[in-house]
Amino acid sequence: MRVRVDDDICAGHGVCVATCPEVFRLTADGFSEVLVDVVPAEHVEAARTAVEQCPEHAIEMEID
Repeated sequence: MRVRVDDDICAGHGVCVATCPEVFRLTADGFSEVLVDVVPAEHVEAARTAVEQCPEHAIEMEID
């Protein structure tokens, strides 16, 4: 699984970071970015939850 944050949509709420800090972090500008190319198996469920809970729907998920 891969995830991508749409920089044009992200409002920096940080829900993804709170839900899955192993995959997401906030930049110095306060917006989310993805830390990994492929989400490790042990973090897939948390990453899916982050996608579902993003208030702006700024995270896209791609299943390999």
